[in-house]
Amino acid sequence: MKKKILFLCTGNYYRSRFAEHLFNHWATKRELNWQANSSGLALEMGTNNVGAISWYAVAELKIRGVSLPENERFPQPALIEDFQTADMIIALDETEHRPMILDRFPQWTDTVQYWLIHDAHITLPPEALRQLEKKVVQLIEELAQNEKGVGCREPHT
Repeated sequence: MKKKILFLCTGNYYRSRFAEHLFNHWATKRELNWQANSSGLALEMGTNNVGAISWYAVAELKIRGVSLPENERFPQPALIEDFQTADMIIALDETEHRPMILDRFPQWTDTVQYWLIHDAHITLPPEALRQLEKKVVQLIEELAQNEKGVGCREPHT
């Protein structure tokens, strides 16, 4: 059975979806025993979202050769079961998401790894998604090394 990674962002519309699809694309290519999913910590904040996934994420994934399913799912809220079944949990912006996790899932606050990829109102999407790609690729490399038995440390981001 594959290990599960959970990417969290606010609306599960842009950053976490990009991370999920990019991670799964590279994990499949590298034949890793990992699969990503994503969810949102505050879907109610995405009132201006149109469609299932941000067109920024779609365009940047396409540039990277990542195709999406025709019936792409809509954003989903983070549930306690998501936390319980994940082997690794990454929130994409510590400044934004740590308070949300503390408020909604306090027992998981210190279990989550936090990155610092800001939302579109702070960092323009092409730059934010480049930063996110770099972090995902780094994570893939670390997981690949761990699966090959090179080193015994946990992935550090």
